[in-house]
Amino acid sequence: MKKTDIPLPLRSLVWLGLIFMSLSCRTESPHPNFHACERQVTHASHTHLLTNAGVWSPDGEWIAYDIRSDGFDGPRIEAVNVRTGEVKTLYESKNGAFCGVVTWNPRARQVVFILGPENPTPDWQYDFSHRQGVIVDLAKPGGALNLDARDLTPPFTPGALRGGSHVHVWDAHGEWVSYTYNDALVESDIRDIAVSAPHERVSVSKDHARNHPSEYFSVLVSHTIAKPTPGSDEIKRACEEGWVGQNGYVRADGKRQKRALAFQGSVVTTNGETLSEVFLADLPDDLTQPGSVPLAGTTTTRPSPPRGVAQRRLTFTADRKFPGLQGPRHWLRCSPDGSRIAFLMKDDAGIVQLWTISPNGGAPAQLTHNPWPVASAFTWSPDGRHLTHVMDNSVFLTDVATGQSQRLTERTDDENAPLSEACVFSPDGKQIAFMRRVDTGGHRFSQICVAAIKTDGPAR
Repeated sequence: MKKTDIPLPLRSLVWLGLIFMSLSCRTESPHPNFHACERQVTHASHTHLLTNAGVWSPDGEWIAYDIRSDGFDGPRIEAVNVRTGEVKTLYESKNGAFCGVVTWNPRARQVVFILGPENPTPDWQYDFSHRQGVIVDLAKPGGALNLDARDLTPPFTPGALRGGSHVHVWDAHGEWVSYTYNDALVESDIRDIAVSAPHERVSVSKDHARNHPSEYFSVLVSHTIAKPTPGSDEIKRACEEGWVGQNGYVRADGKRQKRALAFQGSVVTTNGETLSEVFLADLPDDLTQPGSVPLAGTTTTRPSPPRGVAQRRLTFTADRKFPGLQGPRHWLRCSPDGSRIAFLMKDDAGIVQLWTISPNGGAPAQLTHNPWPVASAFTWSPDGRHLTHVMDNSVFLTDVATGQSQRLTERTDDENAPLSEACVFSPDGKQIAFMRRVDTGGHRFSQICVAAIKTDGPAR
């Protein structure tokens, strides 16, 4: 058909359509179409468990994991080479102890993890308050250095704690380590946030069999109480923390706060309901100076934060339709530039979505508006442009600028879906580590998989 054979009204509609399409292409910012090439990188007939962050070596060559099955029963910390599949043992526990929950130092060939008690006894077995953090230097395999000192007999030692630590994560500089803590002497059911810093080596007396020294100075940085006042900002539990930014964040006064931790704090509402809210603790450069009460605590009080720690509440969700942080267990994670703290909360339809808030407070911003709930812990890409998480039985990539989520791996049935514990970007942002349960030797074990992110270029 010739152009002149098309009726005039129809030709006009065609031209209008072409003009509209042209204008649309000019106003929309093109963005890449992503997909992923998925590979299973572990294959042994046992469980492989990733921590929720920090699982990649600094060079992106190795992924560290533990081999717990049910409970805290892992005898080894291992690492797998993502290119060759080679597996190395980084640490093997002894004398009846178990180990797990490993993360890498982002700047050095070191890992840190939980170690349970050696030579456990009926009164001192693995428990929230009976564990510690240890560091292994890969240049010196087999040996381990204590991260957090323990002193169980008064007078207690500043820089030492009196209980157990859990989920240890280095800051972006590979210097300070944060973790959760339970005291063994006073109110052991209350969880706090603690930090170890390389200020000085801590020595303790040997008058208790479970005392030990450490290479780092350790303090609590959260303030909790057993019975918070309803409707107040007091908290009875602090947990699931994350470092704020690679270099802290810019405060409302324009000055930079060098180090801070975001965490979940359990508040009590005026009607007696317990909710998890976003809190922040600004940290001083020097952790060795006590506040108004002793750093190491007393026989009747738990250890206390040092001078200069400022704890404040960022979210106030009691009046929402679905109040409080909700969804799968997750740790608060902050954008590399320190401007946005990400967390999970339900929208008004009851669907768990990604939200963010500034370290300076303000109204939370809903990032995703998906029909499926976010189903895992999450991490930021190193450039701060994306978050990765599990949703609808697939690994997804969410664009932080637009809130759009893109499926990276094929959707599976429930039995074979990616697991909720971890979805972790590699240091170069080109790969994501996660877990699936896989039939191995007649049994189903969690195996580590890697999704290598590919791009098709600008969308057309």
